[in-house]
Amino acid sequence: MLAIKKQALGSASRILLRANVLSGLAVRASRSYSKLYKSSDEAIEGIKSGDTLLIGGFGLCGIPENLLKAIARRKDIQQITAVSNNAGTSDYGLGTLLQSRQIKRMISSYVGENKEFSRQYLGGELEVELLPQGTIAERVRSGGAGIPAFYTLTGVGTQVETGGIPIKYGKNGEVLISSTPRETKVFNGRKYLMEEGITGDYALVKAWKGDELGNLVFKYAASNFNAPMATAGKITIAEVEEIVPVGELKPNEIHIPGIHVHRIIKGETYEKRIEKLTLRRSADEENELPESMKQRIHIIKRAAREFKDGMYVNLGIGMPVLASNYIDPQITVHLQSENGILGMGPFPTPNEVDADLVNAGKESVTVLPGGTCFSSDVSFGMIRGNRLDMTILGGMQVSSRGDLSNWMVPRKMVKGMGGAMDLVAAPKSRVVVTMTHTAKDGSPKILKENTLPLTGVQCVDRIITDKCVFDVVPNKGLLLRELSYGQTVDSIKASTGCDFEVASDVAETF
Repeated sequence: MLAIKKQALGSASRILLRANVLSGLAVRASRSYSKLYKSSDEAIEGIKSGDTLLIGGFGLCGIPENLLKAIARRKDIQQITAVSNNAGTSDYGLGTLLQSRQIKRMISSYVGENKEFSRQYLGGELEVELLPQGTIAERVRSGGAGIPAFYTLTGVGTQVETGGIPIKYGKNGEVLISSTPRETKVFNGRKYLMEEGITGDYALVKAWKGDELGNLVFKYAASNFNAPMATAGKITIAEVEEIVPVGELKPNEIHIPGIHVHRIIKGETYEKRIEKLTLRRSADEENELPESMKQRIHIIKRAAREFKDGMYVNLGIGMPVLASNYIDPQITVHLQSENGILGMGPFPTPNEVDADLVNAGKESVTVLPGGTCFSSDVSFGMIRGNRLDMTILGGMQVSSRGDLSNWMVPRKMVKGMGGAMDLVAAPKSRVVVTMTHTAKDGSPKILKENTLPLTGVQCVDRIITDKCVFDVVPNKGLLLRELSYGQTVDSIKASTGCDFEVASDVAETF
């Protein structure tokens, strides 16, 4: 027995000695080996014309603003292919590289309100490959994970599947380059599209904290596209607000392990602009809003009645996101924002504003107790995986069979599909569309057939307008369920571009 104890003590001593030696080596290694660069200009050395750059951020939230400024200073870097959810604003973020004409092609999901982005695209000065937001996130994640391709429901039945989305216009508006059709395959009776993984020559990302080994921590919703982009660059360059000593970041705090990061800098300066600073309104302030905004609130207050206790719900950009302010206080609804928030709260007060907390519309928001933040690829995994009970989206057109259009007016207006195609493709999620009943010129937006490019096929379950509520009944068409105060069945017929049935108990309800 004594011999066994001596043997055990000897083994323990050797293990402790080995651990101490390894610990000492680790400390020496961290002191002698560093991925830390002195400046943004030094960190981007090696980037050249024609490179593909993966650029993290969402709107202006979490963008690598110092690295982008450094590239803007290098006028010799031209013909860039930039993979980014969007392109910032006309005068900041990635938009500055559009202004300096350093970008040849954008691979994005959303043009949004960036007028310079839209102008260059429609004017034939810029190639733009528009993809669903979740598809970009998963293509980048797959590329970083060494997965060459995957299948998805997103885009089935749209031009994403059939091809023909304009990539490059001519000076006279003719399409010079368009997207190609996707390979399809049927699984369990449903058609899926094949999408290929995306990698880049360089990935430019921004984090809150990092250490000299390249370990990164993000703050709130600034994880967004930064996390998947960080894994998919041949060389990943990270800028952070704070460099901390090796070992200060606890292993379970680190979001991106240093193995993915090749260079790291402390950003020289940070503006951290908020694209749409939006504050909570009081009831008195709502009464002073213009009529167009009051109309939107009228629609969204009716939409808020769709919430049920315990639901997980995604709110689309624009009108739908207003619904977060009108949830019945007696119920709990978990709001998901596709840029990486679950448990999203209402717009903030001035004291609650944080540049790292924005919703899918780039508006400032809050997170409720128990809420969580995560990356865009994780967010769309929730969406594709049917974790949401309902999504509320805006619309340009809806057909009598539930086809939705909400992302483009060819040659005139391009918003991009954003996350809408992913949201409506989830087969078990209820889809509610909120929109004005007619366009500004009085023409109907509810039609027998859509005339605009489709977002999804037979995907809409309910339509809520300023005039009424329609249900889309599979294989039958529209059923008029409710009327807004002052509306009649005849007034709805006069402003609707297709036939519909009338529920026996239809009444004025909102």
